[in-house]
Amino acid sequence: MSKDHSAGFVTSETHQGITTIEFHHAQGNSLPGKLLEELAKEIHFAGNHAETKVIILRSSGEKAFCAGASFDELVAIQTEQDGHKFFNGFAKVINAMRKCPKFIIARVHSKCIGGGVGLAAAADYAIALEGADVKLSELSIGIGPFVIGPAVERKIGTSAFAQLSIDAASWRNSDWARRKGLYAELHPSVESMDEFLNKLADSLAHSSPEAMAEIKKMLWKGTEHWDELLAERAKISGRLVLSSFTRKAIESFKSKSSKVS
Repeated sequence: MSKDHSAGFVTSETHQGITTIEFHHAQGNSLPGKLLEELAKEIHFAGNHAETKVIILRSSGEKAFCAGASFDELVAIQTEQDGHKFFNGFAKVINAMRKCPKFIIARVHSKCIGGGVGLAAAADYAIALEGADVKLSELSIGIGPFVIGPAVERKIGTSAFAQLSIDAASWRNSDWARRKGLYAELHPSVESMDEFLNKLADSLAHSSPEAMAEIKKMLWKGTEHWDELLAERAKISGRLVLSSFTRKAIESFKSKSSKVS
């Protein structure tokens, strides 16, 4: 796949049973609809690819792991149908991760916002770097973490999910995320993180595919209704994103960001 840096891109490579899926966007690895669509497709393909034994999900660069939804795309939404389609993109990615019969390891090298927290939560094992702080900022712009909510709540519990959702302006540090279970591992350096990541991925690549698929099925028990649930949640976000509150909040945020840059 050719890399269009302006629009962002998703790449996928398989070596010795390990498929690495990487996404990139110049705006903090944010996720417009096109990237969400490509991510879901790549995860689905790798999950059904015989050569793939384990999947690593990562993003590019050294800045944010994922800044969540693309603000440019949010302000371009004009109808509830358009809104539903956009947010359903997150639903499709999370459901692809959930239904994928291969373990997905997330490499979280920096901060996670909104949908980025959802990706880390939907992974089967998240390995993070110190400083990979988290925030669910949706309420501050008049929406909420509706689509990613089930994945985040499943991973860290209702109380911690409520804290993130309600205090939408505050960051929780990476150690908080590790203690709550969002991250399985927290490392002081990129070298340490990647060394552990590669060791785990190699070990899983040599493990029984059947056994891993059964373990994953067991771990995700009770989520069989998520295809419908997350699609319904996407409708809520699709409606709220059209509110005047959200429009003003996003424009204000973009204005502040442009002045800083």
